[in-house]
Amino acid sequence: MKPIKEGKVREIYDNGDSLILVATDRISCFDVILKNIITKKGTVLTQMSKFWFDYTKDILPNHMISTDVKDMPEFFQQPQYDGNSMMCKKLEMLPIECIVRGYITGSGWASYQETGKVCGIELPAGLKESDKLPEPIYTPSTKAEIGDHDENISFEQSIEVLEKQFPGKGLEYATTLRDATIALYKKCADYALSKGIIIADTKFEFGVDENGNIVIGDEMLTPDSSRFWPADGYEPGHGQPSFDKQFARDWLKSNEHDWELPQEVADKTIAKYLEAYKLLTGKDL
Repeated sequence: MKPIKEGKVREIYDNGDSLILVATDRISCFDVILKNIITKKGTVLTQMSKFWFDYTKDILPNHMISTDVKDMPEFFQQPQYDGNSMMCKKLEMLPIECIVRGYITGSGWASYQETGKVCGIELPAGLKESDKLPEPIYTPSTKAEIGDHDENISFEQSIEVLEKQFPGKGLEYATTLRDATIALYKKCADYALSKGIIIADTKFEFGVDENGNIVIGDEMLTPDSSRFWPADGYEPGHGQPSFDKQFARDWLKSNEHDWELPQEVADKTIAKYLEAYKLLTGKDL
């Protein structure tokens, strides 16, 4: 079988009335696929997404059917697909990255320092780097092709983008995406905090099923799509240590974007992913 689509990290296979998403061990930073293979990373992404899909199905349905390769065609019953593959419902994916920020960091902090705003949203004066925001904010963006950068857009612009794809549904879908994104974040951030992890921000992707219902797709609250900070030692006023690929990003920034990580940085990156998985789920992979 050949993938019908390859993203920065995932490969998508057509399985008739379903899709099979394989999370590879590739890693991308700054929209560039690095030369490294991060062993077990795809399994962490798939199993962590499964955990969150199960945890949030009371808020919104998701696209997951199974992560057991025994439920998939024989081709996937090979060691390289076991644990990192997910059979999913087919959806018409929405052209919006649904980003929610509970803390001020990264590009949001840089924007706030310049303008007092993040993605056009006015924030209180006097915030420090890594401060918790009074309420989580929704900052959608467009989805870029590989090699391009996503573009931040306002809620009003998200209505226009959705209206083009779904005439007459732009406002309804944009409102549902915003409300679901914040509700999902709040429930999961509260849970994660009880396990010692701060979810500073994350992004969700949604699609529409055959009945016109909005469904969570892609991945969910993984170290690839989120900033995870250890709650122990959290201290606003500077950047925080993290359980996600920020560790790899930081190395790249200080090494002029040499697109290959030293092995020790790659090893520490997967160690952080595995530690986050254990803290959140109580299980080893």
